[in-house]
Amino acid sequence: MSKSSGNFFSSLLNFILSLFKAKPAPEPPAPTVSPDSVDEPAVPTVSKVALIVYDPIMEDGQTLSQKMNWYRAEELVTAFVGDIQQTSHGMARYDIVQRFQVDEFPVKADGFRYTPQTYLDVLRGAAQPHQPQDVDYAAILSRFDILNKITRGEIDEVWVFAFPYAGFYESTMGGAGAFWCNAPPLKNTSQCPRRFVVMGFSYERFVGEMLESFGHRTESILAKTFEKITGEANLWTRFIRYEKSAPGKAACGNIHFAPNSERDYDWNNPRPVSSECYDWLNNFPNFKGDVRVVTAAEWGSGDIRLHHQWWLRRIPHVAGRKNGVHHNWWQYFIDPNKVDV
Repeated sequence: MSKSSGNFFSSLLNFILSLFKAKPAPEPPAPTVSPDSVDEPAVPTVSKVALIVYDPIMEDGQTLSQKMNWYRAEELVTAFVGDIQQTSHGMARYDIVQRFQVDEFPVKADGFRYTPQTYLDVLRGAAQPHQPQDVDYAAILSRFDILNKITRGEIDEVWVFAFPYAGFYESTMGGAGAFWCNAPPLKNTSQCPRRFVVMGFSYERFVGEMLESFGHRTESILAKTFEKITGEANLWTRFIRYEKSAPGKAACGNIHFAPNSERDYDWNNPRPVSSECYDWLNNFPNFKGDVRVVTAAEWGSGDIRLHHQWWLRRIPHVAGRKNGVHHNWWQYFIDPNKVDV
């Protein structure tokens, strides 16, 4: 065999072998960042909700909420939806498109399930709450076909109403690319191509506590939205400043700390402090240095619902985009799929 024939067969063999070699995975495309804009419209976001109410039938035939004289879930939902639409300046709307009334106790992650008697024993102090308290989220997602409904766009998120010791997080996120949302992401949900939030509400509490849970969801998702932006350009970290955390630079605070709060839940502090909270409400993003002295009277003198309405009302909701983040922040924590991760 000639040398040239040997080279030909060697090349042919190498080519054939190359067909069976594992090819490296293609590089994922770089994320596209929308350019800055002063007039990109602020578009309202509508979220379709599946509402699940666990209100078990007790031994006397009453539901748990009736027996304990707690609130009706439907009334709470109506008030909460109204608060969100009002405080978002029309930029957020929730539509309840599916409702499920479940007359039983949800199963815990370890398989335990309360009975009417064992649960009442806990409420009356005759027994300790079951440990671990965590509810079985996987069972709920499966029972109500949540992942497929999210995938098909039939719903965008889930609200679960339950009772003390039911084991639900205030909020948690699932789906591909899910991240911390006041709780760890839901396990085994990455096959769902869209991110979604499961809210855990209690009909033993009122609307202020619902807004509290929603506020923590807001904090988590906006922190993720701005995490790649540093310094003063990170407008989220500027928004949540309060006097104790940033002396002389107070803005709107966070869901636990008003501009003058000294500790968690200190919403009735009479201490006057200077704050740019009105600049955020009236002038964002073109701040005018509107700094005013404020006290707890501004946000309801300790009323949880009034404080949270005051805080949410100041979250930006206007046209424009800067550093890849739209000036309508509501779209991100209503629809976490809009967050660039």
